[in-house]
Amino acid sequence: MVRSISTISQLSKVDFSKKYEEAVKTLNTLQSNAQTLERIRKERDKRSSFIIPNMISFIERAGMSMDDIDKLSIIHVCGTKGKGSTCAFSECILRQQGYKTGFFSSPHLVEVRERFKINGMSISKESFSSYFWEVYSRLDETKDSHNGTMPAYFGFLTVMAFHIFMKENVDVAIMEVGIGGQYDSTNVIRKPVVCGVTSLGLDHTSILGTSIEKIAWNKAGIFKPNSVAVTVDQKMEAMKVLQERAQENEIPLYVVPPLQDYSSFGDLQLGIRGTKQTLNASLALQMCKLWMDKKEQENGSIISHGTASSGLSSDLPVLAAFSLTSQMQKGLTVCHWPGRNQCIKRTGITYYLDGAHTVESIEQCVEWFKEASAEERSSILGKVVKILVFNSTGDRDPATLITPLVDCDFSAAVFCPNIICDTFNTADMTNFTVSRERQDQKCLENKEIWERVSRLKLNHSKNGLDFDREIGLQPNQKRRKHQHIYNESEVEIINISHADQSRLELSVKEVMPSAVEDLKDNIGQLQNEIVIWTESFPSISKALSWATQGRDPSLIENLKIPCVPNNLKEADHIQILITGSLHLIGGVMNVINEEVL
Repeated sequence: MVRSISTISQLSKVDFSKKYEEAVKTLNTLQSNAQTLERIRKERDKRSSFIIPNMISFIERAGMSMDDIDKLSIIHVCGTKGKGSTCAFSECILRQQGYKTGFFSSPHLVEVRERFKINGMSISKESFSSYFWEVYSRLDETKDSHNGTMPAYFGFLTVMAFHIFMKENVDVAIMEVGIGGQYDSTNVIRKPVVCGVTSLGLDHTSILGTSIEKIAWNKAGIFKPNSVAVTVDQKMEAMKVLQERAQENEIPLYVVPPLQDYSSFGDLQLGIRGTKQTLNASLALQMCKLWMDKKEQENGSIISHGTASSGLSSDLPVLAAFSLTSQMQKGLTVCHWPGRNQCIKRTGITYYLDGAHTVESIEQCVEWFKEASAEERSSILGKVVKILVFNSTGDRDPATLITPLVDCDFSAAVFCPNIICDTFNTADMTNFTVSRERQDQKCLENKEIWERVSRLKLNHSKNGLDFDREIGLQPNQKRRKHQHIYNESEVEIINISHADQSRLELSVKEVMPSAVEDLKDNIGQLQNEIVIWTESFPSISKALSWATQGRDPSLIENLKIPCVPNNLKEADHIQILITGSLHLIGGVMNVINEEVL
């Protein structure tokens, strides 16, 4: 039998795709289920001291040595907000300068191979499969002589990153910390060239601690002797801890200058949108300059030991701004980091995607969405409505994330778990760390919090009261932690959901069938005049099918969802903000078939 070249090529692609799928499914066996993960969290203090020794063992079992890791030229980045964006800027700048780059990030949005980038491109399915089995096979073959131990999911990917970067012979490896720093799997790195710290805040508090000081201590665990530490401006309490940790390692700690201080910056448009990205861009520039100086054996040539400029929170020396090369300028402008302040336009619909999942990042997301949606609205003839699609995960307090979003004047708010479809989830999106029951419960909790906060705000607006002042904020204060600001007894307004409407229709139909249509119209009018329509769905695909009213033909499961209120049906354009979780963003990109790689 003779096969054409095109047929053989197609079969080859199928084979590689199958190998990739098998690799990802095998990788997923290293995930801990929800019950195991909860036990590990409770025993974390006992287990934390073993994380780095275990990582060293896994690296050696995979055929590498710590001396091999030391030979990699590494930029190591931690922080609460913006570490992924900062790493992306750094990678793009150095690539534009002509260096071969490796970039390890987390989490992935659509496919796990996104976590490994060579020269700005995610590794191919073929490369992922090849590298995966090289590492996995060696670890699997040696587990019996090591009490059956295998690395956990993220630990394995960290080992695999080192393996890939050595095989690819990269000039620089940019490593993003997973969670924290001190006990993160990436902290097996002993000789980073530069350590960067992005903005710090309260996140993963059940793991890292409930104070900014504890979180700063954990993050600064990546500082190592003979390196250089660089940070954006931080709160005084955090900066003090960072300084102490730098002194313990006998390394300098510097603060980066504002982005506008760089000559040649001018009116450059950053490739990643958002006001906070100026901080991340400046940090990336300084880390890259320090790395290049080290590469060229010109240490210290750019450092200014002047006093901190006005507005900084400490007396730490500020690195001097410098004239940007054309390559640096291009790196800042062409940098692409999906799922962060990203707009995707389809006919009659604009998706606004931002994986914000801390209070500060949600506030920045709100600022960006208000500005971007208003700008788009000004160019559209006809009626425009705004819809929120939200989910939050982990130990985060959803009330602190949801409250700032109420200010966006949404016509509807939709809640769903990070599950693509009811019937299936791709191997790349499989998550065993949280049960389906808990995900569904979280959605209902989020929906209830939204309804309570929106009721309170509406009640205050109708009575001419200042919402922020009523909850104890001064006019110039930012909103923080509103989990206890709402009181259902204060308001009589009813939020009407699809389930509520169905029950009402059933009751009326039993008495007067002809009144059902009148009821629908009245409910639609009520929604137009009083409250935001709220819904919860069991999957991302159903949530988006409802929110888009079936207008986006690219949806992988475009379902016809009933009971869309009239004020949404009449819209000429729909603006949909999706936020609260990077995993949610990844699921949405999967559902709408948006290219990420």
